[in-house]
Amino acid sequence: MIEKLNKAFCVLPGVGAKSAQRFVYHLLERDREGGFELAKALVDAMEHVKNCSRCRTLTEKEICEICANDVRDGSQLCIVETPSDIHAIEQSGVYSGKYFVLSGYLSPIDGIGAAELGLDELEGLLENEEIREIILATNATIEGEVTAHYIHNLAKKHGIDTTRIAHGIPIGGELEYADINTIAHALSGRKSYD
Repeated sequence: MIEKLNKAFCVLPGVGAKSAQRFVYHLLERDREGGFELAKALVDAMEHVKNCSRCRTLTEKEICEICANDVRDGSQLCIVETPSDIHAIEQSGVYSGKYFVLSGYLSPIDGIGAAELGLDELEGLLENEEIREIILATNATIEGEVTAHYIHNLAKKHGIDTTRIAHGIPIGGELEYADINTIAHALSGRKSYD
């Protein structure tokens, strides 16, 4: 039973056999109550959390709170790879539009195409809603750039403007520690100092 629990923890990203073993022994030796709470929370989440029928983020409702919020700007649609990306953007407090979650990126080698990312659903939004701008917030990887390019072409077909979030040197970062691709993105994405 302990080995089964170890394997169960190993399904989490970044958790190897040693970390899983530490978690298991901690719960069994020192925090059984916490273990029961963890188990209950996991079962509840697995049974009740699903994808929003509009934007595909994770929610307990048919439509998530962001999509249901009429105060948010429905003319802006930010495309992200994961629900956690929404959380990161929301923490900034500067974006008030809506989202669409891809749950990945285009990767034909891995068998991930447009259908797996829900791009047909995205096209339905572009056809049926008054979207004026798509903000591409995919990761700055080769796959993220290919995905962004595909979505840009889709938006262009519908006459919708596309912008890309800036990539570059983080606040507090130093140039000497940045890789050449980051520096290249930062230079090409520069804007007026005014």
